[in-house]
Amino acid sequence: YGLDLENELKMLRVIKKAQEKTMATLVPTCLSAHLKPRDVEGTSQEYLQYIFSEILPYVKEENLAKRVDIFIEKSAFQPQESKEFLLKAQEMGFEITVHADQFTPGSSRIAVEVAAKSADHLEATTEEDLEFLAKSTTVAVALPGASLGLGEPFTPARKILDKNGILAIASDWNPGSAPMGNLITQAGILATYEKLTTAEVLSAITFRAAKALNLEDRGVLKKGMKADFVTFKTNNFQNILYHQGSLVAESVFVNGEKI
Repeated sequence: YGLDLENELKMLRVIKKAQEKTMATLVPTCLSAHLKPRDVEGTSQEYLQYIFSEILPYVKEENLAKRVDIFIEKSAFQPQESKEFLLKAQEMGFEITVHADQFTPGSSRIAVEVAAKSADHLEATTEEDLEFLAKSTTVAVALPGASLGLGEPFTPARKILDKNGILAIASDWNPGSAPMGNLITQAGILATYEKLTTAEVLSAITFRAAKALNLEDRGVLKKGMKADFVTFKTNNFQNILYHQGSLVAESVFVNGEKI
């Protein structure tokens, strides 16, 4: 996290340059609103105003990210100030995603109220919040790597699906709390603990993950959709999760081209 204009722009510019060197689709997100730096004076609201007035205009001007995220938590930013910040970001034309319910509940409601594309984490989501989330179009993103890295409960994926919520699974690959980065391993472990079927997991890491990123032109093998897919050398697709990551993809295709 850069947490100031110079370093936030530095990282986003690097991502933009990286996009020029890969056929994969990179989806950068501005997460300046992670924590108020300890060496910054003033309130958290004043820091959010700094992001809104000093950082986001440059992000938009250079087209460095189309998405804005915020960490809503007792130790980070509070629900009401976060909601106000997100609504302002939306007015600027940014899509919204939210770090929600990681350690304490309640912030997933903010994600729903601002029509966020996704609410990520949800390890502490309550039954009542799950009902609220499931009635929305916000994708509930489980991050089992963070649960493993921090020793926290898993996202209640089974309950989310049983309530007809939209479940995606991602790796949360980062050096602070989820250093593994192996999505198939994490998804396989989550499936075991949350009693998910193979179909539910494969859906969560393909077209539902694409929906969370507003990339609904891909994620399904169907005429007219973007042909991004991977293949595994096995005679039974269930082996992909059964082997918990030891069976790796044999081929990767982007736009129908093997890379």
